[in-house]
Parts: sequence; structure tokens; C-alpha cells
Amino acid sequence: MFGNKEKAAQPEFWVATQQLPKSPKSTFYSKLDETLESLGFATKVRQLCAPAYKQTGTGRPGIDPVVYLKMIMVGFFEDLPSERAIAARCADSMSIRAFLNYELDEKTPDHSSFTVIRQRLSLDVYERIFHLTLQALREHGLLRGKNLGIDSSVIEANASLRALVHRNTEEQYWDYVKRLAAESGIDPDDAAAVRKFDRHRPGKGSNQEWVNPNDPDAKIGRTKDGATDMIYKPEAVVDLDTGAIVQAQVHPGDQADHKEMATRVLEAQQNINQAAGEKLDTLTVNTVTADKVY
Repeated sequence: MFGNKEKAAQPEFWVATQQLPKSPKSTFYSKLDETLESLGFATKVRQLCAPAYKQTGTGRPGIDPVVYLKMIMVGFFEDLPSERAIAARCADSMSIRAFLNYELDEKTPDHSSFTVIRQRLSLDVYERIFHLTLQALREHGLLRGKNLGIDSSVIEANASLRALVHRNTEEQYWDYVKRLAAESGIDPDDAAAVRKFDRHRPGKGSNQEWVNPNDPDAKIGRTKDGATDMIYKPEAVVDLDTGAIVQAQVHPGDQADHKEMATRVLEAQQNINQAAGEKLDTLTVNTVTADKVY
């Protein structure tokens, strides 16, 4: 017979901070923090973000935008799928807490804070921070700007096909299909017959006819596994010699990859020029590589 080990209530205790375990100084995030400090990253970012915050000194202080950007970096480097996952990872890791300058007894930012900060900062601020990052990469020899690659992917939108409404009649999708089935002589209460009718109906699932009111920018399209869902198409232009991302955008899910490709490559060239302190019309790119869809 075995006994049940119940979780005991933790009594209050005191431990000197000097006795708390420390993360190794050779970790990736400590090296990254040293690099950012050498570039004056925090000071420059706070200067860029300052106009978006009230300077009255009253009320609860907002989250440091440097902490927000560092958390975004954690999400990128660790390929985390969501803001909730980023927040959980940052709260759980001692080395990342040190990277964010948070003590063990401090609560790291919640995932809901990401939405507030993202909406607070303008697109111009994000672009200037991006250029600041490219300048840092160039100073470390991680930006050549000679050979570029361009490719897109697919991400599922936070929107459901079931919530689609017709742009003209504002009917829900299934109500619309049942009405069409009834007009074709099919019993609208016969679910199997209505589904069969919908399966063979031409022109269904058109983005010109349907929209999700909760996310009007999301489009009906194919996911990576071939299923139909509401999607977006993120695209990145990369320096092939170093792997540095020099331009990135999120396109509608129904946009063709090759559309305005030249414009996006020229925008990448301008980003490279700004990082190098060159004139915007300077040409350094020799080759651009894409897959056959482009």
C-alpha cells in the first residue's frame, strides 16, 4: 500500500539574494544583452518610443518598451507560436529574466500587455527600430546586401470559417447555402443533402463574396497541409550571405506571390542603404533568388 503525497502549504521563508542560483554568464541571452548594451540599443529605443508615452509622471508606469522588444526577440529565437507562449517562457526562465532585467520576485509582463504596447507604438516607430537593428547587424558584419532571397509562407488567422457572412446579404454561410439549396428544390432541413449540394456548388468560398466580420483582412485560402481556412501570407526578404531579414511584410492570403515583387526588393534595398548610411537610390543588390511561384 502506498501513501498519497499531497502538496503542502509553503510557509514563509527568507533567502538572501546572494544565495539564489545564477544563470551561467556564457549563455546566449547574456551575450546578446552585452551586444545590445554595446550598441546603446536601450537608450535609442526609449528615445524613439518616448513620444508614445505620457511624460506627466502620474499614474502607473508603463512597461519598458525595451523589455517588450526583448520579449519579441525571445519569441523569434525560440520559435514560439504565440504571445501567450512568449510570456510563459519569459516568466519561467532564469536566463531570460536576467536578459529582461527582472528579479526572481518580480512578475514579468503578461501576454495581454503585448496588445496594449503594439497598439501604442506607431508603424513608423517599428520601422525605425528595424533600421536600428539592421545598422547593428551591419556593424557586426552580418549584413552584406549583395545577394537576396525572397519567399512567403502561410499562417492561419485568428478567425473562423463558420463566422463568415455574405458581403451583400450579410447571411451566415450555412444559412446562405440552405437558402440556395431550397431554391434548387432540396430540402433545407436535410443536412446531408445540403452538404452534398454545397460540396459540388461552383464558385463557393470566394473572397469577393465572403468576409469574416471579426477579421476583415483575413482571406479564405489553403493552409500548408492543404486544408481551407482563413489565412495570411507573411513574406520576408533575406540577405543570403548572412541570413539577416532585410524586409518583411504580411500580405492578404489571396495575393499572388509575384505581385509587386520588384517593389518589395527595392524596399529591401532602401533598408540596406539606410543601415549603411548610403543614399536611398544606391544599388548594391546583385542577385535575387525566389522559387518558381514568383
